[in-house]
Amino acid sequence: MSAEATSPGARSRRRGRTSIDLRRLGRAALLGPASRDRLPDAIGHVADAHRAHHPDADLLVLGKAYVLAEMSHRGQFRKSGEPYITHPLAVTLILAELGAETTTLTASLLHDTVEDTDVTLDQVRSEFGDEVCYLVDGVTKLEKVDYGAAAEPETFRKMLVATGNDVRVMSIKLADRLHNMRTLGVMRPEKQARIAKVTHDVLIPLAERLGVQALKTELEDLVFAILQPEEYERTRAVIADRATTGPSLDTIAVDVRRTLREADISAEVLIRPRHFVSVHRARLKRGEMRGTDFGRLLVLVGEDADCYAVLGELHTCFTPVISEFKDFIAAPKYNLYQSLHTAVAGLDGAVVEVLIRTHQMHRVAEAGVVALGNPYTPVDGAEPADGERADPTRPGWLSRLLAWQESATDPDTFWTTLRADLAQDREISVFPADGGMLGLPAGATCVDAAYAQYGDGAHGCIGARVNGRLATLSTVLVDGDTVQLLLAQGPVQAPGGVGGVGGLGDAGGPGGERTGPVAGQAQEAAPGPSPEWLDHARTPAARIAIAGWLAANPESLRVPESEPRAPGAVTAGRRGVANVVVDVPEDATVRLAGCCTPVPPDDVTGFLVRGGAVTVHRAECSAVGRMAALGRSPVAVSWGDEAECRVTLYAESFGRPRLLADLTEAIATAGAAIVSANVEPPSEQRVRHTYTLQLPDAAGLAGLMRAMRDVPGVFDVRRAQHEPAS
Repeated sequence: MSAEATSPGARSRRRGRTSIDLRRLGRAALLGPASRDRLPDAIGHVADAHRAHHPDADLLVLGKAYVLAEMSHRGQFRKSGEPYITHPLAVTLILAELGAETTTLTASLLHDTVEDTDVTLDQVRSEFGDEVCYLVDGVTKLEKVDYGAAAEPETFRKMLVATGNDVRVMSIKLADRLHNMRTLGVMRPEKQARIAKVTHDVLIPLAERLGVQALKTELEDLVFAILQPEEYERTRAVIADRATTGPSLDTIAVDVRRTLREADISAEVLIRPRHFVSVHRARLKRGEMRGTDFGRLLVLVGEDADCYAVLGELHTCFTPVISEFKDFIAAPKYNLYQSLHTAVAGLDGAVVEVLIRTHQMHRVAEAGVVALGNPYTPVDGAEPADGERADPTRPGWLSRLLAWQESATDPDTFWTTLRADLAQDREISVFPADGGMLGLPAGATCVDAAYAQYGDGAHGCIGARVNGRLATLSTVLVDGDTVQLLLAQGPVQAPGGVGGVGGLGDAGGPGGERTGPVAGQAQEAAPGPSPEWLDHARTPAARIAIAGWLAANPESLRVPESEPRAPGAVTAGRRGVANVVVDVPEDATVRLAGCCTPVPPDDVTGFLVRGGAVTVHRAECSAVGRMAALGRSPVAVSWGDEAECRVTLYAESFGRPRLLADLTEAIATAGAAIVSANVEPPSEQRVRHTYTLQLPDAAGLAGLMRAMRDVPGVFDVRRAQHEPAS
């Protein structure tokens, strides 16, 4: 059976409601259904909780679902000896207290019937309709007989895919797991630990992403007690000791109520105790705990504007801790959460955290997607134009998960990747340069953005611009960044051919100006992803796509038999005399510094170096400052009458075939002679060229640099400013 054993005498989760006796409910279930004109007594608590949120709800369908569930589970018992019907009743009550609508409650009453009894999906569909049938099917486990060890990961895959179409599937699963965790005490310790570990790795993150904080916090505490029993007992002792300390939180709450009352702001001020895991984290972070560390103040108001009015009064009448202020109303979290967070200090210096929100925001903060009711109800009876059910609860993280799971055909890969994906606890939004928005987990890089936007087309990504500036693919993105991804032109191929990984692959210009091949030049294949991309990828979609391409192109991982030789300079010729006049003996050797390669009419200065030679530098060269710091006196230098000059230029480019040929052609067309050229090995498909050039006239230098920049794939050309690498 799907549900685990119950622990007799378990306390009700919510205070203020009469404790539910599961044994009494079970006995009532065994007595059979009530008459047709009233609900069975066993679901009275469910009906009361449901009507509290939905006064006009039709409860007859709940009675009908209960009758079917009770009859089908009759004779089945939980491991504690309780009648099995107590489990679906408890799950349904949890959802009813959160405000779930009638369809969800109907499905929760029936959620184990297809899995554990002779009831079929066709029967559920005929009795309760397609929606209830879909929800029941979504939470029904796959049989171990059919799937073996893959049953659990494949069940979660099935459940997540179903959640993509109807988020209420996961709401039922979370409530189901909460009741099972509450009643896990009679299971073997090793089984308790296994279930708690899956809950910690998968279901708690899903509850967080769906915004169901009421379930998430209780699940955290239950898992904490099982997986870290010693820390749990220590935390419980700390909380118990706190009960005898001064009421500092109560005192500040009284002050806040008085302040808001004097400002004529209608607000409800509550003390919200921290749950066990929150206290544990605070204790690890702060060490010694003060009275105000055991809870927060919750201020509930009627309208959004009242939230900011409360904030203004608190920051005026108390000392605010500005670093603790966060506005999740103007910028809601990805899980629907809205609230103002701040912290203020009382007269005694004690700091208390304050949450400010409307009553509706509080309901959504507690129940998340459950508070939305039925998100698929057409507005004014109109169906969506495309015939699909519009789902406002399907956030970016869920869409990404559904996309990459299709590529993770292996259950182990899916299970491992799912846990890693859910371990990401924040989400950022970045904006492609061509419009739209991409939701990515915090820590995502340009590689992740490329695969999120282009899918397998990102194999040909060769660079990016972040906020208008060139960036490597390993650049970590932050919330609000604008990203322009630069893609190669040709089809992606393995590095065994022209333009492979690590080669000079085809590239568009830095602004994406190039839309086709160079005139008269054949279109060549673009490079594919390199193994290093896996180090930069954070999203499962990117990692699976990269790993799949590398597996299909094993030659991309081939290691050369011997280390390649360092690239050597190609020397075309040398001129012996520099076009400068220096105030030194005529036989002194004069040379232009290679670190800055001055040309007329640069402002220059010289220094005597070893061997009696004079090295000429541009006045702004960093070497000039170093020479002066060493106490060397400058030598007066001026330019001679010769028009010719020599200069060293660095060209930065994305790799592509024929890039070197196109650059040398541009240099020759500008009338410059190549004295030497050096091409460094590619790094992340970016290539650096160093050219020492002889120009017939220094006036042509600016035009030469423009011609080199116009070569497709070249994004920067500059004169040498520092000592080039050997």
